[in-house]
Amino acid sequence: MSPGHKRISAVPTNIITGFLGAGKTTAIMHLMRNKPEHERWAVLVNEFGEIGVDGSLMQGQHGEEQRIFVREVPGGCMCCAAGLPMQIALNQLLETAKPDRLLIEPTGLGHPKEVLQVLSSEFYREALSLQKTLTLVDARKLSDERYTRHDTFNQQIAIADIVIGNKQDLYQDGDQERLTAYVEQHGRPDAQVLFTEQGAIASNLLQGTAASLSLPSEHHHTHKSPVRELATNIPIPECGFIKAENEGEGFRSVGWRFVPDKVFNRQKLLAFLTGLHVERMKAVFISDVGVLAYNLTPDGLTEIELDDCMESRIEMISDHLDPSWEQQLLACLV
Repeated sequence: MSPGHKRISAVPTNIITGFLGAGKTTAIMHLMRNKPEHERWAVLVNEFGEIGVDGSLMQGQHGEEQRIFVREVPGGCMCCAAGLPMQIALNQLLETAKPDRLLIEPTGLGHPKEVLQVLSSEFYREALSLQKTLTLVDARKLSDERYTRHDTFNQQIAIADIVIGNKQDLYQDGDQERLTAYVEQHGRPDAQVLFTEQGAIASNLLQGTAASLSLPSEHHHTHKSPVRELATNIPIPECGFIKAENEGEGFRSVGWRFVPDKVFNRQKLLAFLTGLHVERMKAVFISDVGVLAYNLTPDGLTEIELDDCMESRIEMISDHLDPSWEQQLLACLV
């Protein structure tokens, strides 16, 4: 850390992971709403897409006036390029926030064992105290081989100190039992299995040393391109928007950023977003009725009002990309 500053030491740190649509961001926002008022919390958010929406979503509801500090690492697994993008963002976040607790949300398509390795490396050994790793799972997905045959899905369960079956209000008979049995087969022998809905997690679950530190890394991934400037950092051109795509782990993403003076019609947005057939969609829009955030999963579309945002952003993840999405999106402008 920077010389002349108070040394940052043993910050309680939790990884909160889970596959696409498991409810990680919702769970983190629930934890932030219930954090001790006097504590400073930092959140490092990793996103598969290049645009990055979660940071805007979190900051739109929980700002630094509530002692919550958020940084994003978009563009794929945060441990890419020997962890350099992650380390830069994490170092800046620790310096700015000087937090009492750090929450790290890897992308649902990331590699949590490698993230753990970076956090437990000698560089961070004094600064961070790794505590419980929580993995959120939608137990209904255990019937889908796109999940159960996916290395990342199984790795997320393998490293968990606590597996949380989220969205239990949507389960059918036998779903809870199937998740418990799956964790017994693929998880740690001492892993807890708990169930909740709407990401409601008690903050005391964060406490305690991470047993997953003892796990060896089995998954070694490679990256097709060197570190490059991401679309989230590039100035938006004169046309008023910028587009970016990414792919990996069997999925593709596409996202757009818009200059803040481009205002969207809420009714047209709703019609466009509800018609999407994608694995995940997240967005924040400056609309004709205020700043709105959207979250689309196979369970449906949710809309919430935000206090503010710097610009409109949308990111979609799917196994295919529709070239007509851009024109449909532009047609939603006022």
